[in-house]
Amino acid sequence: MSTLKMILRELLGLFIDDQFLAIAILAVVALAAALAFLLSAPPLLTGTTLLVGCIAVLAGSVVRGRR
Repeated sequence: MSTLKMILRELLGLFIDDQFLAIAILAVVALAAALAFLLSAPPLLTGTTLLVGCIAVLAGSVVRGRR
């Protein structure tokens, strides 16, 4: 049972290992949703926000990981 518990903990850690990355991606998605639904922004702007935001968050996470 201990081995199964350790395996499940490792699998869960793959998805929530970096809290900064998870919270930042959620913030980018929330910003894009606010643009789309609250401000009725064009889809191109919303998509660009998602793309640029996710790339920026990923780059920031990589830089933080190198330290």
